Amino acid sequence: MIGDIDISGVFLPTLLVLMGITYLLFLAVHAVLTRLHFYRLVWHRALFNVGLYALLLGVVDSFSRYLMT
Repeated sequence: MIGDIDISGVFLPTLLVLMGITYLLFLAVHAVLTRLHFYRLVWHRALFNVGLYALLLGVVDSFSRYLMT
């Protein structure tokens, strides 16, 4: 995860790109959980969403490191 990503001459930090990918993945997972009425079982919805986002960011980071090797 070291370095920058060059998009048409604009250098973006790798973490920023990974966070954008994670946000799109989070929106998809959130839509599925909402459709399944999973949030009825969650005590604090906002706290759960932050934890879910952090978990997905770790997964995306690990997957990107796996692809780079």
